[in-house]
Amino acid sequence: MSIQQPSNGSAVPAVPIATLAGLPNGNRRGSNSYFAKPSGYISVAVLVVFAFSGIFGPMLIDRPTGLGEDILQPPSGEHIFGTDDLGQDVFAQVVWGSRVSLIVGVVASIIAIIIGTALGLVGAYVKKLDPLVTTLTDVMLSLPMLPLMILVTALAGPSVLTLTIVIGVLSWAEVARLIRSNGMVVASMPYIDGARVLGAGPVRIIATEIFPAVVPLIVVSVLLTAARAVISEAGLSFLGMGDPSSWSWGRILLNAQRSGVLATAWWQTLFPSLAILLLVLAATIAGIRYNDSRDPRTKGL
Repeated sequence: MSIQQPSNGSAVPAVPIATLAGLPNGNRRGSNSYFAKPSGYISVAVLVVFAFSGIFGPMLIDRPTGLGEDILQPPSGEHIFGTDDLGQDVFAQVVWGSRVSLIVGVVASIIAIIIGTALGLVGAYVKKLDPLVTTLTDVMLSLPMLPLMILVTALAGPSVLTLTIVIGVLSWAEVARLIRSNGMVVASMPYIDGARVLGAGPVRIIATEIFPAVVPLIVVSVLLTAARAVISEAGLSFLGMGDPSSWSWGRILLNAQRSGVLATAWWQTLFPSLAILLLVLAATIAGIRYNDSRDPRTKGL
């Protein structure tokens, strides 16, 4: 509906009433959705490709083992990512490595999110426990994570399970701080006082009132924490802390370093490094886009 021309016939442009009232125009509906920008489509597409590669790739491509005839061959039609010093196909290594890297990233992220969210919510609502949660979080953030991960992994023994647990247990501090700071804002809302007056206990208030309000932050934290977990797994595997019986992107880089072909066989380090870069970048952009799509300050922009 718009304002019509006056009866005297003078030309007055039709202006939508929604615009005059300060309401969002219907043409701008959805302009703040996740897929409003190409980065939303691209990030999701990259994550889907890596997910399919990790799930179905090892079913379609043979596991790289043994010795091959084509040693240190550059990328070609037969070996699109080239071969290593043992004649093994680098493309097969990257595909098989994607499964381990994704498993470690996703599971370690879930562990960190569970611990961080639980402590953050408790610190946000239970004032008596907030100093303890804050101190514990500050201590974890002050620790040198990489040396600590190396120490714990070396003591426990290298394996995919060990890497996953170590990365997850040592990565919750940033999540806890984020959830606590936003949970405190929600806990100070009037409807929380109303729920308390009506007889709701702390567990019920945290589970039914505060937790749903911070779910968007949890989604973003899952993506960002998973990206950091993939980097941590690659770094630990490159330092020899990974499972020697399983392929991962860090192990491919470690094999290239041990064989002394870092400077000559560039393809052996380029493609696993690109895989790490693309996965981490896609997860980070996906988290940022999701956060922006739910931010009321950006609606209508």
